[in-house]
Amino acid sequence: MVQQILDTTQPIDWDALIPQDEWDLYKPVIDNLRAKGVRFALGGGLAFSEYAHRIRNTKDLDLYVFPWEKEAAIAALLEAGFSDYFDEKPYDRSWIFRGHQGHVIVDLIWTAPNHRVQVDPRWVSRGRDVIIHGCRLKLIPPEELIWAKLFVVQRDRNDWTDLLNILDTVGPMMDWRHLLDRVGVDAALLGGLLSVYRWLSPDKSKRLPPWVWEKVGLCFDVQHPTEEDSAKRAALLDSRDWFGPKETLDVAS
Repeated sequence: MVQQILDTTQPIDWDALIPQDEWDLYKPVIDNLRAKGVRFALGGGLAFSEYAHRIRNTKDLDLYVFPWEKEAAIAALLEAGFSDYFDEKPYDRSWIFRGHQGHVIVDLIWTAPNHRVQVDPRWVSRGRDVIIHGCRLKLIPPEELIWAKLFVVQRDRNDWTDLLNILDTVGPMMDWRHLLDRVGVDAALLGGLLSVYRWLSPDKSKRLPPWVWEKVGLCFDVQHPTEEDSAKRAALLDSRDWFGPKETLDVAS
């Protein structure tokens, strides 16, 4: 069902999104991981681009791996010519390993900074496949992408904008029982996100399963004024396009 809806839009040109010179650095990492039997899935900007259908290339690659395979994954990254980014800028290595070659970064992620989220086999088996420069790769599922980004509400960074875009595109087709099982006792935090989404897009939010609202502590029957469309409401928070333009990739830029 999700694929049918996305088929009505222009497909993402992954080869254009990831330039050949970047891919030439990523591909040995992927080959090494597979040679070592390390299972992984793509997240970050690439997964966001697919599920929100909005172009993003952050010049880094987020690879989600199992905690019990992180050492083998790190070895695969280093053997591909990447160096530990810790020497350039210290970071918390309890949840991530960052490798770099020049401006290109590969992040190996096995948990979240707060250690509330753990990567398990469902991360690498339930997501969509994409083909990049002839290589078939698995994305993390949208439910796990939301789960991972749900806690990123910091003074200097807030990933809820990404989540609003994902909800707006694939929210009605997501496995909400699976997502609620994932967030568990943190369902109220998911409710906060959904409350913001409902305020921004009162009409589109009605496409989500009615029973979800009660599960996150919200009332589905609350009346919402419709005299303001979502663009006007979003402008109250930020004068820029909150949901982001569905622009095509400008390869020359």
